[in-house]
Amino acid sequence: MKMKVLFATTVFCFFFFVNYAQQKPILLKHVTIIDGNGGKPLADADVLIKGDSFAGIGKNLKADNAVIKDMTGKTIMPALISGHSHTGNITGTQSNAANYTRDNLLHHLKRYEQYGVGALLCMGTDRPLIFNGFRDSSVAGLLPGARMYSAGFGFGMPGNPPAVAFGMNHTFISGTDPEIAKQVAVLAKLKPSFVKIWVDDFGGSNKKMPEDIYREIIKEAHKHGLRVASHVYYLEDAHKLIDAGVDILAHSIRDKEIDNALLKKMKEKNIIYIPTLTREIFEFIYAENPVWINDDFFKTALEPGVYEMLRSPAYINNIKKSPGYARNKKGLEIAIKNLKKIYDAGIMVVMGTDSGATPARAEGFAEHLELELMVSAGLTPLQAITISTKNAAKFLSCNKDYGTIETGRKADFIVLSGNPEKNILNTRNIEVVWKNGEEVKH
Repeated sequence: MKMKVLFATTVFCFFFFVNYAQQKPILLKHVTIIDGNGGKPLADADVLIKGDSFAGIGKNLKADNAVIKDMTGKTIMPALISGHSHTGNITGTQSNAANYTRDNLLHHLKRYEQYGVGALLCMGTDRPLIFNGFRDSSVAGLLPGARMYSAGFGFGMPGNPPAVAFGMNHTFISGTDPEIAKQVAVLAKLKPSFVKIWVDDFGGSNKKMPEDIYREIIKEAHKHGLRVASHVYYLEDAHKLIDAGVDILAHSIRDKEIDNALLKKMKEKNIIYIPTLTREIFEFIYAENPVWINDDFFKTALEPGVYEMLRSPAYINNIKKSPGYARNKKGLEIAIKNLKKIYDAGIMVVMGTDSGATPARAEGFAEHLELELMVSAGLTPLQAITISTKNAAKFLSCNKDYGTIETGRKADFIVLSGNPEKNILNTRNIEVVWKNGEEVKH
């Protein structure tokens, strides 16, 4: 059986690459290029695509036998990359483990791609089927939809998030040191991109992960060459986690403004920061009638029945009555201030949204809302785009192929009818998404 699967995969890959070899070059003319490196966009430029990659970028390019496309008035930018998402557990208004199937994963990855998200990291809530060829085929671009990277099965505490109610029940429950060593070794064999830990008490509703346990997880992960990302909320925990050797803060610090001591530690230890501002706003914004609530760009990102659920008086009243309502609003204010401090300190920031964790965290739309929120924090549109393309690709160690529009990189990009340098909301004016040098059709 394994030989049959191997043969079928080999044949598929052969024809996949033969197809690129026979494909005519494509020459995009008179386009504005935001390349993801943060510099001034290149106006009235040409882009040559051969096979699945960029073969030339400049002015007045020519190519024999090329298919020429006039791109006057259009802007292109690299496909977005999310460094913190969760996908596969949602169908309609429900989140549960039974939804985590190959077909449902592809369904959600196609939606991300439709919104110009070329790749994402599922942060610690995956299940075994992802490692039976799915993850590797997805990353290689052999499956439809966004490329899916995985942190495998994360580490939590008994009764703590990630929530079993959301279908996130295939995680390790941290125990003794010998158990942790075995669990990390099991995970390491699957070659995840990172190890995820959940540390904080979620507003006092849970017990924090003890420091000795997360220190042991970090130590064992590092033995296997794996970086560790932590769910975090409190400034105090951020200090302790960095002292323990954590590599990534996978959410904003939301209880207090960051102090200079933490900025110094983060800078010295090359800590990566993933703000997930949309995670906070989705916790309260549906009670406040946001300006985008009736936009098709938002509604199309939702599963069937979710829009009606979000607009129901019962759902809105539950948000307003929730003890976390005021806390989440204040948390977003602090998170926005902290993002600017961290960015200005020269610490690497990577875009992530926590999208897909619940039906309300709209996949695809969330990534564009994150761009808007980063700009509201005081970043320029080009800085926010670089965080969401080049930085995120470097974070996932795929920056040799993705994250920027440069000769030799893979041609994964978005065509826009507006220029997001002038208004970040123009990232939502998507005309077409390209993957592997071809227009994506859904």
